[in-house]
Amino acid sequence: MKYIATLICYLLLVIQTFGQSNAPSYFLDGRAVVLISAAPTARPPMSWTHMAKQVHPALVEAGGDPVAYYELEELILSEEVQTAYAQFFVRRHIGNIVLITRKSSGEFVLNVLPFSQNNTIVNQQSAWTLSGKTIEELEAALEIAGQNTKSLNLMPLDMATFPAPLVGGNSSAASSKSGESTAFSGKFIQKTPLNLDIFKLGVPLGGASGESALLATYRYDLYGKSAEAVEAAQKAEKASLMSVFNANYPYQVEYLDQIKTNKQLLADKVQFVLMRVEGREADLMESMGLDPSTALDKDRIVVKYYIKLLVRDELYLGPVWDADPNGNTALTKFLKNLEIPQK
Repeated sequence: MKYIATLICYLLLVIQTFGQSNAPSYFLDGRAVVLISAAPTARPPMSWTHMAKQVHPALVEAGGDPVAYYELEELILSEEVQTAYAQFFVRRHIGNIVLITRKSSGEFVLNVLPFSQNNTIVNQQSAWTLSGKTIEELEAALEIAGQNTKSLNLMPLDMATFPAPLVGGNSSAASSKSGESTAFSGKFIQKTPLNLDIFKLGVPLGGASGESALLATYRYDLYGKSAEAVEAAQKAEKASLMSVFNANYPYQVEYLDQIKTNKQLLADKVQFVLMRVEGREADLMESMGLDPSTALDKDRIVVKYYIKLLVRDELYLGPVWDADPNGNTALTKFLKNLEIPQK
């Protein structure tokens, strides 16, 4: 019975895999970067690096050429970080992006898309998708998909590689260590921007922050959410933000419910945009040029707000570090700290 059950599972996997067709041509002819998001609550526990090492041979067997593995959360720390990675991928001649998401249920989902060649990393298009209840099932699906296909990737790496993160904010030490430019195109400043009382502060809602937010939808806690769930979340987000701003911010606010260019925002007298990032506290601090050793808990997931000045590409953190695991608390603290007198 054991062998019959195994055979049935294998046949079902074959049917599922062929339903997805063989790997796309761009995956079979071009370097790939693999981005992994692993739910920490999934069981049995498995780190993203463990996932990378285990799935690498199957990606090669499927015809791919995975040259670098990163944790997805590392790239989506902020729009500036994502832009830096996109520029790095262009220099490395990356052809496609592999996204592996392990959801809280334990299910593994793999998506493959062409690299967009810009800061969105991927475009909003159909992906080549495989899934498995276990990582072994995902590996088997990849190996089956690689059968009867001809790959032009002739010399893939034998082992998964983990390049140094592109972080460091204003830190010259981090920049020289990696040999790359710092992760942010803008400059982080631990002050409050001037003229908040004159120009409006734009507050993006949901997807209004731009196409660059698409990559975040593959994160373990966001992947697979329905349109209805997203819309409901946007409405709740606006109501929550309005209550905080009404109580703590005396100047003009414009809630952005659609994507606008910088030129359109400036024409509407919006010179400042509120930015929100979420990630491990130590990672965020390091990426913003701050000392991560001062973090209250380097591994806790926190929200940090900052303000982007559009006309000079300056990024204002506020006078003190005020990240918090609760988004509303983080925003309240940030807005109140803007009132601290400048030195």
